[in-house]
Amino acid sequence: MRILSGIQPSGALHLGNYFGMMRPAIELQEQGEAFYFIADYHALTTVRDPAALREHSRNVALDFLACGLDPARARLFRQSDVPEVTELAWILSTVTPMGLL
Repeated sequence: MRILSGIQPSGALHLGNYFGMMRPAIELQEQGEAFYFIADYHALTTVRDPAALREHSRNVALDFLACGLDPARARLFRQSDVPEVTELAWILSTVTPMGLL
């Protein structure tokens, strides 16, 4: 099984983040290929300061590791490290009505 999930670095993490995403993600890393991303592009809607966004992204990664994410079993990356994300978003935006995105 392949797993893909993301978490926004929009501020300090809280119990909702832990129980809603991080804990299940850590449990699922044992069941297949696990890919987790820090959704920094998504956070641009709420975090405007680049330095704060970098800091929040770093803190999410550190918190994920501290909670038990195993780098040998799961991949953790920033959404912005994958240029195909913006390429695909642009392509889809030219051919798909906004309501279907």
